[in-house]
Amino acid sequence: MLDGFSVQFKPGVVTALVGPNGCGKSTLLKSILGFLPKSAGTITLENREITGIPRRDLARRIAYLPQENHCPDYIVLGELIELAGYARYSLFGGPTAQDRQLFADALRTVGLDDMAHVPVNSLSGGQRQRAWVAMVLAQDAEIILMDEPVNHLDMKYQYGVLELVQRLCRDQNKTIIAVLHDLNLASAFADDMVMMRAGKAIVSGPTRQVITPQNVRTVFDFDADVFARNDQIVCLPRNRDEDCAATRPITDDENDPAVRP
Repeated sequence: MLDGFSVQFKPGVVTALVGPNGCGKSTLLKSILGFLPKSAGTITLENREITGIPRRDLARRIAYLPQENHCPDYIVLGELIELAGYARYSLFGGPTAQDRQLFADALRTVGLDDMAHVPVNSLSGGQRQRAWVAMVLAQDAEIILMDEPVNHLDMKYQYGVLELVQRLCRDQNKTIIAVLHDLNLASAFADDMVMMRAGKAIVSGPTRQVITPQNVRTVFDFDADVFARNDQIVCLPRNRDEDCAATRPITDDENDPAVRP
């Protein structure tokens, strides 16, 4: 439940929602879309109450990637991606040439362009996650809500998807709000950040100002060192063992069992 929550998302930037499990991050995204009833307060898009916007119009403007996704066994990847354009289709029409180009570009971006004929449910967990990311990208909405978009992805595709998200903001002026669990990924790709705890926005603003040792301690209940490296903020949990050696780089030789002393 969100309680006393107040935040404004800036257009054309990536905003990361971070906080411990159960703090209300997913609830916030669902509330923005009008999926959950509210007992008080307002949610507006360009000064217009969200509940007053027709669902089809809202679908053209806001794309949503939930945590969990399911589809029938008979759906192949190409058909799934075509569903992204449903809100744009006319009553008796289907995908246009421009739509199909969007679909192809989305699949290429997530590395699945040669698998359009494959049933979605036969893909691996990481491939399915990339498929749903592609569907959201192919919707071509001005606002994209993403709930743990890089969950189940290996490092290559975590960075690939978030680099794409960042490019969409820069090149197409998209507004993207993403739930992320890794503070270092969030600091690398998010312009703004909202730190949440127990249904409240504890602190929000530019990412470099939000990620501080004090804020991390308040929101996540652990101590961390926060420092800049190559113009990026790095958050490193502080070692609780006072007898541990100081942090230092590990060489390739030390990772090779054959050369360990």
